[in-house]
Amino acid sequence: MTSSGAAVLTDYGEMTKGDKLVLRGLKFHGYHGVKPEERKLGQKFLIDVDAWMDLEPAGKSDRLSDTISYTAIYSIVKEVVEGAPHNLLESVAQLIASTVLNKYPHVSAVRVQVGKPHVAVLGPVDYLGVEIVRYRTAVGQS
Repeated sequence: MTSSGAAVLTDYGEMTKGDKLVLRGLKFHGYHGVKPEERKLGQKFLIDVDAWMDLEPAGKSDRLSDTISYTAIYSIVKEVVEGAPHNLLESVAQLIASTVLNKYPHVSAVRVQVGKPHVAVLGPVDYLGVEIVRYRTAVGQS
């Protein structure tokens, strides 16, 4: 830990091993994209989030106060996706990740996947999107 309380990481790969909170298949309607129709009509977005943290204290105590509620992270995702429009999915994912890291100091890393199931491409797809992983750093977070 640094004097600011932020962990100094030397091996980022190690931060994405071990315990994590898992949120899968979150669905929201938002107005993100660069095309005018995306901004006007909006579309469905599919979100997955992993938040790495030590879950042993909660496992031993059986107290919510020793972990982070899934609904707290869900609320962050909902607020971002249903909130102010962004041009790029990368920006949506970054805001979700940085908000989780800023709000919850016990989270050492976060993975955010943002998918768009309804895209104008020639051929069938489940969704297209982005996935980012952000780590807590010596200055707080990425």
